[in-house]
Amino acid sequence: MTAHLTGYAGRTVVVTGGASGIGRALGEAFAAERARVVLSDVEEAALTATVAELVAQGHDVVGVRCDVTDPASVEALAEGVFASHGAVHVLVNNAGVGAPSARPWETTPNDWRWVHSVNVFGVAHGVQAFVPRMLASGEPGHVVNTASSDGAVNPLPDASVYAASKAAVATLTECLAAQLEAEAAPIGVSLFLPGGGVLDTGLWTADRNRPADLARERPRARPGMTVKEFQALMAERGAELQLKPLDELAAELLEGVLKGVYCVADDLGAEVGRLHARADRLAEGRHPTLEAGLGS
Repeated sequence: MTAHLTGYAGRTVVVTGGASGIGRALGEAFAAERARVVLSDVEEAALTATVAELVAQGHDVVGVRCDVTDPASVEALAEGVFASHGAVHVLVNNAGVGAPSARPWETTPNDWRWVHSVNVFGVAHGVQAFVPRMLASGEPGHVVNTASSDGAVNPLPDASVYAASKAAVATLTECLAAQLEAEAAPIGVSLFLPGGGVLDTGLWTADRNRPADLARERPRARPGMTVKEFQALMAERGAELQLKPLDELAAELLEGVLKGVYCVADDLGAEVGRLHARADRLAEGRHPTLEAGLGS
């Protein structure tokens, strides 16, 4: 892939799910490179607070509430940003949620509807609303879709709803990149696989934004916990988990975009190794999942 952007200064960047976690880290990183940043999020109070903090640091950042599950909301976001900023050079479809772990036959319709409406339809809505406008502008640009190695590379069996959504994002992203290349468009595409350790993001408490009409239909098998509670639990079991700094993830993505890297991952070599191992197991007629005890 050709790197179409050579820098971020003066460029307009839109990040969905930008009020906290990876989205906020990305917004701050782009702003530090003197980009004009538009953060969007469904959580308006958190978004307002984040934007105020970044503006106080001297960054060019604005916030727009947007529900990525609603195509009209995403369309309004795109229309507003192009009207106010004139162009969009980087779109980061980052908003995401996760359902509780469960056996596939114990998941519920609302779990699938909620997770896929955000993780899959949210990305699709972003592509549909922004890419035609980016193409029409003729400006160089880049689209980043946040997925996960859980789904894009090696799905975890007890996270079937989330893994399936991220596998869909990976496939959608690959198709998008191929089609833009076929059109000789000046728009690059990257699949972002955050990793490298435990991530302190809003995914741990995603239920806070779950719509009432998609409420949980079955009680959780075990209570939800924050990342710090999870760290404490694992410490009790003798495992010390290190958090991956989100600013390091953001720096990796910004560098990858300028280099025209398609798949941006903390340890891409390890991810590729997992893919090779999965392919070998498939070639042998075995289950590809690399979890111990499966497919052996």
